[in-house]
Amino acid sequence: MSVQHIMPDEAHRLMTAEGYTYIDVRSIPEFIAGHPDPAVNIPLLHRDMRSGQMIPNPEFLPVVQAGFPTDAKLVIGCQSGMRSARAAEMLLQAGYTTVINVRCGFGGERDQFGRLINKGWAELGLPMSTDNGEGVNYESLAARIK
Repeated sequence: MSVQHIMPDEAHRLMTAEGYTYIDVRSIPEFIAGHPDPAVNIPLLHRDMRSGQMIPNPEFLPVVQAGFPTDAKLVIGCQSGMRSARAAEMLLQAGYTTVINVRCGFGGERDQFGRLINKGWAELGLPMSTDNGEGVNYESLAARIK
């Protein structure tokens, strides 16, 4: 099974009309700065404090599994659609049946020169939030596996 890719406006429609949950796989600081409303934060990558590089979050899959059954309707998003495509592939391989990647993500799709070529969630003016409270933030979601 391959990952289905949709644009942010279609993701919003699925969330409001069909009960899909948006999982934002961006880093915690990116999520705090603003995210789709509603969304939960389960980062695919974390910044390594020693090297400054982004490294895989070993708890990504366990945290998703603790919060969502394999038949949950999930849209997966990040900044531009790259991390979320990888996360969606991982979830499908883990047995999730209804997982869709948000192409263009929160910040849009850009060409090799950094020019915006497809608008993301924010540029489309879709509902946004900076809520980072219980049940939304990664810390509270990760606590379910501890």
